Amino acid sequence: MSRKPELKGRAARLAKLFPPGTGRGQAARAPFVLLVVVLLGGGLIGLLVLNSALSEGSFQLDDLKEQTKELTDEEQALQRDIDAYSAPRALERRARELGMVPGGDPAFLAPDGTVKGSPSPAPTPATPLVLAPEALTAPPTTASPGTETPGPAAAATPTSTPIPGR
Repeated sequence: MSRKPELKGRAARLAKLFPPGTGRGQAARAPFVLLVVVLLGGGLIGLLVLNSALSEGSFQLDDLKEQTKELTDEEQALQRDIDAYSAPRALERRARELGMVPGGDPAFLAPDGTVKGSPSPAPTPATPLVLAPEALTAPPTTASPGTETPGPAAAATPTSTPIPGR
């Protein structure tokens, strides 16, 4: 049985502030240890959740980068197609397939109404007229009992309106 030493001075005054008792150190230590364990466990769980969220975001980022690359490649392929179709030779070939011919000499109208230049008609096409696929297919018609339905030859002939003055 050991006897506690007598405190003097400042230590004695501080000792008076604490309530007397022998189990004082044990009672105060248990809540502190429990608090530290809860904080450490919560921190570890928080880090696990944060790490999982970052990993999921990384996978999504990789998917979006791959999708962006595919869409960029598709855009470039479409741009190449547009460039190929809009090239002068391709436009000329497509116009000739549709039966178009280069125009003749142009004439210009001056602001005062006079004609400058001598207009000439476009040359006649050397190749037969080729119609666009849309003109060859006739829209479906419903025939009444007393009317005739036009045949395929009537659908393939283009209708032309006369231009006044020519």
